[in-house]
Amino acid sequence: MLKLPPRVTDRAFDRLAEIAENAGGPQVLRVAVSGGGCSGFQYEITLDAPEDEDLVLEGKGQQVVIDPVSLPFLENAVIDFTEELIGARFVIENPNASSSCGCGISFSM
Repeated sequence: MLKLPPRVTDRAFDRLAEIAENAGGPQVLRVAVSGGGCSGFQYEITLDAPEDEDLVLEGKGQQVVIDPVSLPFLENAVIDFTEELIGARFVIENPNASSSCGCGISFSM
């Protein structure tokens, strides 16, 4: 049973709203975890449609979805958006990760 669901920051919802506006229609952000990457697991962040069994996180008229297999890996995580000199991207702050690689896409537990 999921104790603390992931949370999405206002900054991430704002960026998703900008993406939807530029695309001319609603966009749903999917956050998933799969095996691979340099640390054992990796995040997959894509634009997708919600599935029946997904957890749907809503805010500011936007939706972020997470599949049931990925949920345990993202318990109490924070989905955010950051703009830095190296670029702008969605990021995951995951308290369950024991280590992560320099790119922030791959992690281990």
